[in-house]
Order: sequence, then C-alpha cells, then structure tokens
Amino acid sequence: MNTQKAQLKNMVYASLMAALTAAGAYITIPIGPVPITLQVLFIMLAGLLLGGRWGFISIVVYLLAGAAGLPVFAGGTGGIAKFAGPTGGYLIGFALAAFLIGTISEKGKGSILVDIIAVIVGTAVIYAAGVIWLKVVTGMDFVKAINVGIIPFIPGAVIKIAAAIPIARVIRPIINRAG
Repeated sequence: MNTQKAQLKNMVYASLMAALTAAGAYITIPIGPVPITLQVLFIMLAGLLLGGRWGFISIVVYLLAGAAGLPVFAGGTGGIAKFAGPTGGYLIGFALAAFLIGTISEKGKGSILVDIIAVIVGTAVIYAAGVIWLKVVTGMDFVKAINVGIIPFIPGAVIKIAAAIPIARVIRPIINRAG
C-alpha cells in the first residue's frame, strides 16, 4: 500500500476510535455499585488495533475534543477544566495507556499473552495516573485515593480486558486486510 493511502487509512481508523471512545463514555452498564462505561474498552482497542502511534493519536484527538468543550467525557462533560479536576489524571492516563498497549502489542506480533499483558499494563497506567492526580487535587492520602479511585473499578476493568482481547483478535485481521 502506498504511503499516502496508508496515512489516510490510519487517520480514518484513528478518527473512528476517537469517536467510539466518546460514544463509550455514554454507554453505561450498571453492574455492582460502580457503573461501567465502555470508554476504556475503546482505549484498549485503539492500542490493540492501531498500534502505539495511531492508538495514541486517536486518544489525543478524543482528549482534544473534550478539552475544546465537546461533551465527550463520562457523564456527557467536556472542557479544559476537566483536566484540572479530580479525574484529570485518568484522562492523561488514557493517552499513555493507548500508546503503551499499542507498543507492547506490536512487539508481540499477534501473541494473545502479549496482548493480555499490554491491556493490563495500560489499565494499570490509567489507574496510576488517575490516583496520583486524585491525591494531588483532593489532598487524600494514597490509601484513600486507591480505595476511591481504583478498587471499585477493578471488576469493570477485568470485564473490559476480557472483552478487548477477543474483539481485537476478530477485528485486527479485517483491518489488516482493508488496504
């Protein structure tokens, strides 16, 4: 495939993943005390399907849309102030996670074990960035920040990881064939 066509294909897929991530913020599954949104599932898929570079770009596009005020974040919110609020660290973690998931997955060349490790690492990065920022903004101690910002979300994270891997394994060959 020529370079220009490959670039266009990557831009289209990155735009699609940014839009799906925004849509995922609106899709809530009420399981347990903490409802699950599908936004992080699409961040995982952005990395797994697009690789480190384009996965990162797709989530940066999503974050820029939110920073510009479009209501693409969880709860239908947006605006630059979201980055300074208690959940700002998670937002930054999204882009880092997509990059790491994609980069690790690319190195694994289709290995399911590497993909599982990639999404676990990416999820850990989201939570680490989120909890650190949550602590800074609210003044909570780390134990409380972990109890508030990670523990309730673990069941949802496990479900998203379990969903992302088979979805990516089905879609990846289709994307690779689409020239």
